[in-house]
Amino acid sequence: MAETARTEQQLELGIQQGAIEPSLWQRLQEWWLPEESVLYDRALLWLALGLMAFGFIMVSSASFPIAERLTGNPFHFVIRHSLYVALGLGLLAITVQIPSDWWFKGSAGLLLTALASLIVVLVVGHEVNGARRWIKIGPMTLQVAELAKFFFVIYLSSYLARRIDLVQENLREFIKPLVVLFFFAVLLLMQPDFGSLAVMIAIVVGMLFLAGARLWQFFAISIVLALGVTLLIIKEPYRMKRVTSFLDPWEDPFGSGYQLTQSLMAFGRGDWLGQGLGNSIQKLQYLPEAHTDFIMAVVGEELGFLGLVGVLVAVFAMVIRALLIGRRGLRLDERFGAFVAYGIGIWFAFQALVNIGAAAGMLPTKGLTLPFVSYGGTSLLVSCIALGLLLRIDYEQRKRTVKAAPRSGIRRRRNSV
Repeated sequence: MAETARTEQQLELGIQQGAIEPSLWQRLQEWWLPEESVLYDRALLWLALGLMAFGFIMVSSASFPIAERLTGNPFHFVIRHSLYVALGLGLLAITVQIPSDWWFKGSAGLLLTALASLIVVLVVGHEVNGARRWIKIGPMTLQVAELAKFFFVIYLSSYLARRIDLVQENLREFIKPLVVLFFFAVLLLMQPDFGSLAVMIAIVVGMLFLAGARLWQFFAISIVLALGVTLLIIKEPYRMKRVTSFLDPWEDPFGSGYQLTQSLMAFGRGDWLGQGLGNSIQKLQYLPEAHTDFIMAVVGEELGFLGLVGVLVAVFAMVIRALLIGRRGLRLDERFGAFVAYGIGIWFAFQALVNIGAAAGMLPTKGLTLPFVSYGGTSLLVSCIALGLLLRIDYEQRKRTVKAAPRSGIRRRRNSV
């Protein structure tokens, strides 16, 4: 045992001094668990930037046909998406400079801003396909529900950071966030935007569970919310039609099941390795919303099963990084940052699951974007702001626990996340 430990120490020292080339596994481990001198989460940043670059490529590929038909310019959506990417990176750089304490102190104001914006959009909002969800600001359109999700995470994190002990013991304090959720639900259903409401419900349930709510309270509220969602689906014929068409899209392949059947055809054509980048047939105006809600169908057709797996691994690796930041925050007793990280992780994970599940026919169709990948200006901008806040929280945590390593070229491994 002693000889083995000595050999491992010698191997580690050789790698640190550059005498021994590290293996691929060691390089991956070093990237996932960076050295002590790094004061930001490299893995999280590169995963998000990689998804943004991949999303730009796939939006470009998927949007050419519909852009040509709608505007006569095949690069219309490419130009708009590139502008949103540039603006998103700018917002990311700005958000990283803002201390997390600013968000904590302003959580009440942000909550009121979110509620006010949801009211304003009902009055002056731009209507598309019977839904009033957007506010036009010059050449841009702002989907206020995306901002509402982010501000709701900030508010709920602030509330739990201040009252976590009461939430765990007092039923009244446990119910207060649900009352706030009720007001959001009313305003979102008036648009209507059932998808954003489903995301908020998932965030509330997940964060209350991670805050240590009693199991009977957690299961009770889960059952009540599930019954409420079921009633909302049954009440509206178009929602019920989506559920029935999801269960058997081939029953009406040219009607209610058209979008899903075309998506399934795209996945089927992709097979293992895909038809090649740019070679999708379904995006040629057969598959509606190919560059937004159903972009993963185009990914599956052009890059195959392996391409889909790569996207899934990247998205959920990013979610895991967010959850690790949350766990470290609780260990350091930085509750606000911890709950923000948990909330953003739950938000991204749930939205990705719904988007990919809907495209693959595993869940009913719901208009939710895939974070950092789908076309959608407001979604991309808000995701970049959320990423900037995550990186800021991680930076503040590392400042408390990490000492900068000397510039000797010797890499130090972190003992824990």
